[in-house]
Amino acid sequence: MVSREAIPTSARGEPWFDDGNIILLAEDTVSDATVAFRVHRGVLARHSEVFQSMFELSTPISGDVDVAEGCPVVHMHDRPTELSALIRALYDGASFEHRGIQDFYHVAGILRLATKYFIAHLRREAIRHLLQIWPHTLAGHDHFIERAVKAPLIGDLTYPYVHPLHVVNLARETHVRIVLPSALYFLSLYPLPDILNGDHPKLCVEHPSRPGSELAARELQDYTLMFQHRIDVILDFIRQMCGNRTPTKGCQGQPGLCQKAFTRLSSRLSRSWVVRTGPLHYTVQAIDELADDPNVCAPCRRAFRDDVFKLREKLWAELPGIIGLPSWDELEKADLS
Repeated sequence: MVSREAIPTSARGEPWFDDGNIILLAEDTVSDATVAFRVHRGVLARHSEVFQSMFELSTPISGDVDVAEGCPVVHMHDRPTELSALIRALYDGASFEHRGIQDFYHVAGILRLATKYFIAHLRREAIRHLLQIWPHTLAGHDHFIERAVKAPLIGDLTYPYVHPLHVVNLARETHVRIVLPSALYFLSLYPLPDILNGDHPKLCVEHPSRPGSELAARELQDYTLMFQHRIDVILDFIRQMCGNRTPTKGCQGQPGLCQKAFTRLSSRLSRSWVVRTGPLHYTVQAIDELADDPNVCAPCRRAFRDDVFKLREKLWAELPGIIGLPSWDELEKADLS
């Protein structure tokens, strides 16, 4: 039985409402400190049937319920930082930012508990925020690349400040599939030995809400599939769409001139790509490189650009299937409906 005396101020977490009618206790496993949150049972129960059921079992009528500050006490098996973030989001509304890696951990904690306690609206908000960085659309991917080029270092970490392995592991933990294709696509840009070593600076930032940094067997399989697919796409693009390309029907260049230009483009691309090259961006760079060649006529240049755009749309649409997931539309319906 917890004492009915007042809980020390040092043990009170945020939020703590003096007129609250139930106290949640969460233990910090790192410091062994117990943090108490005095809240209103009706507010939390309104958002979660799980909370409602828990609170119904915690009434001071029965003699086996702990009481403190005149309120029943519920022992929570959650990290205090995550429980605090969840409660504040339920009272004040969720506020998600992307100013650095700490903001990702904040989202991770809320997503983790919103999933655990079946708080659907808060879970959807957290997923939508993740999709602003780890996109489910091709336009989102292009915006990601643009920000990665322009964004400043924060704490010596490059944009998006979070290692994709942490995103993948969080998604698996919380059963969010819609972020997996893009997160695994970007994860496949990292050499496997570096991932297995687990010593990348983005993997080593300490935080209670940090997802696991290990590459599980399932993720190793998906990583391999995505890695191989990415390499196959690059080589096929260089050899087929560029190297074996013939002039368009409306070609206005001198005989053979445009075809030689595509052959030169294929040769340059074959020498410039590396293992960490992302084909979705690389194909756009090829358009820009061809535009600098004065020997290519305007119709051939436009036809190449249109074919590259169609290829990118096709590649993006096929991305979930590479790792055995359903279409983007089905993933969106499952995770955001």
